Amino acid sequence: MIDKKFLTADFRELPYWWDKAPLTPESVNELPASADVAVVGSGFSGLMAALTLARAGKSVVVIDSENCGYGASRRNAGFLGRTLKRSHEWLCKEKGESYGDAVYAELNSALHLVEDIVDSEGITCYRNTCGRFIGANSIAHYRLLEKELARNRAVLGSDFEMIPRSEQHREIQTDVYFGGAVIPDLGSIHPGLYHDGLVKRAREAGVVFISQTKVKSIGKSGEFRQLETTRGSIKARDVVVGTNGYSAELMPWLQRRVIPFTGYMIATEELPAGKVEELLPNRRTYLETVMNINFIRPAPDANRILFGGMTGRNVPGPMDLAGDLRKLLLTILPGLGDDLALSHAWSGKCGGTFDFMPHIGVQDGIHYAVGYNFAGVPMGTYFGVKMAQKILGMKEGYSVFETQAFPTMPLYRGNPWFVPLTMKMFDVKDRWISFAG
Repeated sequence: MIDKKFLTADFRELPYWWDKAPLTPESVNELPASADVAVVGSGFSGLMAALTLARAGKSVVVIDSENCGYGASRRNAGFLGRTLKRSHEWLCKEKGESYGDAVYAELNSALHLVEDIVDSEGITCYRNTCGRFIGANSIAHYRLLEKELARNRAVLGSDFEMIPRSEQHREIQTDVYFGGAVIPDLGSIHPGLYHDGLVKRAREAGVVFISQTKVKSIGKSGEFRQLETTRGSIKARDVVVGTNGYSAELMPWLQRRVIPFTGYMIATEELPAGKVEELLPNRRTYLETVMNINFIRPAPDANRILFGGMTGRNVPGPMDLAGDLRKLLLTILPGLGDDLALSHAWSGKCGGTFDFMPHIGVQDGIHYAVGYNFAGVPMGTYFGVKMAQKILGMKEGYSVFETQAFPTMPLYRGNPWFVPLTMKMFDVKDRWISFAG
């Protein structure tokens, strides 16, 4: 818990993004009897699938158990990158060079797709190519980071600049890192406003939204799928499931392969003018070289700093970690001052996989896209378009992320009891890298 003296008078246990992009209940309450496509889940994947299909002339209904945008799409940090937990080198070594090249080519396409959508649709959401600073958690991590990025430059053509520890204050006012790297062409976005813009475009295209409605089952009815919901039933020729970390018993096959885990974030009070620039001179996004990362970014619309960490902890809610997150932020950025107050604290469910890779495909005739592993904004957007193209029979619907087996573990049925232990194992591994290096 956190001492109330460190909370602002208007503190909210809600995502910071909801201040400018609040959830709005849908006015449509009657579930249509049928549609060409039924989309379960109103996050980036579901929205982009719905929007693409509606513009192609399909009748589309989006069904969500909460209000539209309640899940991770309006809760995440809003980082725009093209990185996964698996490096290009690892993928090439384990799966072959053609596979590794194709994965990172699609990651790059996903990043640019978001940029193109924001520009072409005229969505005001503070999209910014601000660059990313990756802080090295040890000298050994710095060396490994430099080696990986140098290889990526040679093979993939991606640019970077190494920042030695002696110069790191020109990027971030901290001494906890042993230098780091800047990747200049990565970016950030206001995920709430981005999501809100996609919802508006989807409505304009004719998409029907049904919120506060749980899909209880998906069965077959001749050539159609029959969805039984808490508001009645609907027939659809095609079904898209885009629930990611919020996936439950609706698709047992999928439930056995998605690992839901919780991410936590806080927002600082409004800081004095110039304070953000003092601490984060280039206003980039910031994360670390370890697996169990902390991540920082300036708010795009105010003098505040947003911070996330302690991922996967098993606690009742974000207030149980708000105090610890505040202390951790002050350890990294002591210049914020010991009297720092928080204005927001929130959490959201992410979706991991046993192979640390996103997956897209069709199972039992149902299209799915899940397991973004911290790459939700670009990959969710990209996979939504891919699912729609697949339904439309377009060759562009192919993705390298559908070519590998989607693994599970014996006896796993969707209960992620092992996540806190796994995060501790990651910590041990990273400490060993630091020690051995």
